Order: sequence, then C-alpha cells, then structure tokens
Amino acid sequence: MNPNEFFRQATLRICGNLEIEKALQQLLILMTDVMPVSQFFLQKFDHDYNAMRTIAYANLEDCGKVNLLTPLSKSAQEAAIENAPNGREATLIEDPEASPTSREMLKFHNVKATSLIAMSLKAEGQKLGSFILISEGEEKFSDEHIEMVLSLKDPLVIAMSNILKHREVIKLKNLLADDNRYLLGEMRRLSGDEIVGANYGLRDVMQKVRQVATLDSPVLLMGETGTGKDVIANAIHYSSSRSDGPFVSVNCGAIPDTLIDSELFGHEKGAFTGALSQKRGRFERANQGTIFLDEIGELPLPAQVRLLRVLQSREIERVGGVKTIALDIRIIAATNRDLEAMVQDNQFREDLWFRLNVFPVRVPPLRERLVDLPTLVQHFIKLKSRELKLTAVPTLAPGTTELMMNYHWPGNVRELQNVIERALILNPRGPLTPEHFSIGLAQKSAPPLLTGPHSDNLDEIIAGHVRRVLAEAGGKVSGPKGAAVRLGVNPSTLRNRMKKLGIRYGMKSTKGKNSDDM
Repeated sequence: MNPNEFFRQATLRICGNLEIEKALQQLLILMTDVMPVSQFFLQKFDHDYNAMRTIAYANLEDCGKVNLLTPLSKSAQEAAIENAPNGREATLIEDPEASPTSREMLKFHNVKATSLIAMSLKAEGQKLGSFILISEGEEKFSDEHIEMVLSLKDPLVIAMSNILKHREVIKLKNLLADDNRYLLGEMRRLSGDEIVGANYGLRDVMQKVRQVATLDSPVLLMGETGTGKDVIANAIHYSSSRSDGPFVSVNCGAIPDTLIDSELFGHEKGAFTGALSQKRGRFERANQGTIFLDEIGELPLPAQVRLLRVLQSREIERVGGVKTIALDIRIIAATNRDLEAMVQDNQFREDLWFRLNVFPVRVPPLRERLVDLPTLVQHFIKLKSRELKLTAVPTLAPGTTELMMNYHWPGNVRELQNVIERALILNPRGPLTPEHFSIGLAQKSAPPLLTGPHSDNLDEIIAGHVRRVLAEAGGKVSGPKGAAVRLGVNPSTLRNRMKKLGIRYGMKSTKGKNSDDM
C-alpha cells in the first residue's frame, strides 16, 4: 500500500466513526497489514493528579472508552511531562521495561510489549495527549513505522481534541442535569409534593386540574394573593405529558416595562445598548414545556399585544432579530385582579382576555376552605421546622387551632406560612400559643365555631366548622347556597362526612321549613 493510499484509508477510519474507540479499532485492523501492531491507547497526563489518564483503547478483540487514572512514580511523572527527545513528535521505545513511564503503564494494563511507539498529540502548541502503539510479538517497530504513524498526526489530533471536548460537554451536561434534579426537588419540597386540601377545600379545583392537565389549552388561575396559584400551576404542569419539559415561571409585575420584550422574547447580540450577547427569552426557554405568567393583569398594553400574537401563532421573534422561532408551549396565566372589569376600563385587552379565559379556575381564599386549615398548619410546622433545622417538631397549645380558624386570613396561605415561621423562630421548642402567632386572632374573628369546649382533635375541629357553615346555610346541604358549595365538596361527600362525625342534617331552619333539599 503506497503512503497516499495508506493515509487516505487511515483518515477515513479515524474520522468515519463518532465513537473514538471504534474508529481506533478500524484503524488497527488497517495498520496490522503494514506493521506489527497489536493494540492502541489514547492517554493524557493529568497534572491535577500527577497521573496518566487512559481515555480509550483498542485491540483486535475489544475496544472501549475509559477514564482510568494510573498513579506514576516521581521518575515516571517527570518522563511523562517531558517532550519526545531530540524534538521529535514520535518516539520509538525498543525496550519498554527500561522507560519508567512505559514500564508502569504496561504493568497497570497487564500488557507485555516488546516495543512501542509514543506519538505526542498537540494542537496550537498545547499537548492534548499521546497515541500509544503496542507491539507484543517478536517483530518490533522500526523507524519506517514511525514515519507512517507521524503521517496520521493531524487526523489523530482532531480526534483527540473532539473526544476531550465531548467529555467536557458530557460532564457539564451531567452537572446541569444534577442541578436541575436538585432544584426540581427543592421546588416540589417547598410547594409540597401533595397539595394540602386536594380532597376537601380544593376538591373542585383539583378536579378541574385533572380535566385540563392532559390537554394543551390555556388555563387562567384566578384568586387572591397568597392562595397558592403557583402551586396549582405546578400541579397542572407535572400532571401533564409535558412534565419532563421545563416549567418557566414569570412574574409579569416584577419586570420593568423597558425589559419586558427582552425578558419574554429574548434578544440578539447588539439589539440595543448593553446587549453584548444573544439571549433566549422566557418563552423560548419554556419550549416543549409550560410557561406560567403570574400576575398577568400587570402587563402593560403594548406587551399584551405581543403576547396575543404568541397565543395565536405560537411564534416569537427575538428583539433585534428577523428569524421567526416556532414554539411548542403550554400557557398558564394567573391573576389576583378582576380582568373582566379591567377590560371594561380599557386596562386589559378584550381579545387577550378571551384567549386566556379558555379554562378559568378560581382558587378559593383560605377563609373559604377553613376545613383544610388544621392540616395546613401541621404541614407548615413540619416544613418550616425542617427548613429552620429544628431538632424536634413543636406542638400547638390547646385551643390554638380553633382560634386560628376564627381568623379572617387576609393574606391567605402565604400569610399562614409566614405566621407559622415567625412563631417557630420565637418559640422553637413549643408549644406554640396564640401569642407566638401575633395576628390578633381575637380581634379579627369570624362567627364562632360550634364546638363547645376547646379541642385539638382534628375530627372535632372539622365537625365544629361544618356545623357553623351548615348553620349559616340555614341547614341546607346541597343547592346553590348550601353548605356543600360553601365548603367546596360534593353534597354526597358532605353527607357521608357528616354521618361519620355524628352531625344531623335535614334539620329545620329558623323559618320552620325543611331546608335540606335531599
């Protein structure tokens, strides 16, 4: 085989496979016809560990990518750091046992070599590693073989550079994946893996979540500040087929007007002063996942126009760009404002309102789902105790839960969470009393619970709350103004619950009529 044909065939094998170990094995098969070679090694001296790192190997029977560190003696380290003698880029070692580096490497890999060739692989003056050819038979390498190996230096340098860069990319990818898993776990831990009240106060909400989660329809979450709309948005995303995709949350009220376009849609390098590099916007980052637009009512009118286009066409253009970027996203919006009234006042676009209001979900305030409050209190006590690294979970003093159920909770679940954290800071050992919560429970009380003596028993607390709501509903269980609607549960579910709690229904109202429409 003439030199040109050898180089062509060898280069095709080196560059013809994405897996470096398979490329080396194909090269080995070719080179066994022209020299006494039995196996290859790609190696790199690791200065951080003062050891030789084997990256890949190939012989006629096997090949593979590896990441093996070989500890070297002091003399072997010095020999490995030095360049090839006489400025040559490839060295013929006729007696491998005489060289400390080759002797220790061969022993580590359990290889008996009669001779070897070591070629230094450099790019832009920087040494990337070494290409090692092993001969195990009686026939040894010669200077003629060195010239053939040197002819392959450039394609081997490219292959070595690519494998090192690929490993760095894989390492960074694994780090990002690990960070993503950690952050996802933290997010779920902070919001709670299970939504408290899913079977009681949030029963209707969760039923709607299950109905819409599997679809790609826009969802509009409505409710007061602090009711947990972000938690419901999370539940929709992680119950959908997009759960493996990104969940990108945007607080529309927290972005300055001048930066909204850049934050939502991204920008190209040089699009404006300070745009030093290209940037992907939140919509682009949410591709194949879900974008959560919190406080959508705070968006200025010009931004509403551009958002409308995204909803209609599922396409965006970065600021300063001309390329149209197609998106595969699910949009969930949330607001604590009356968007319909804002439309009447020309503060919110009517066409955007119609686009967003495909599947509205009202998240009730805490005062309308007090049946969940005892469970929420225990949930947040455990959660905050873990965050504050308390050695034990404090208990509540007798009567505290009942007083908390009498409070109006204008800040909803967020206020409850903050109040519990404050109480744990003030009294980390417990028991927690109304004084530790500092919310003026007695001053801002709702109608008294019909529970009789103070109790911390959960069933008794729930029974008292049901009796109060039933009394306010005039004894009606079902119907538009019945207790079931007020409690957010199915009438049949409420009746079964009342039977277990020993609460009579079908009782007479104050007007003497049977108020329960069973």
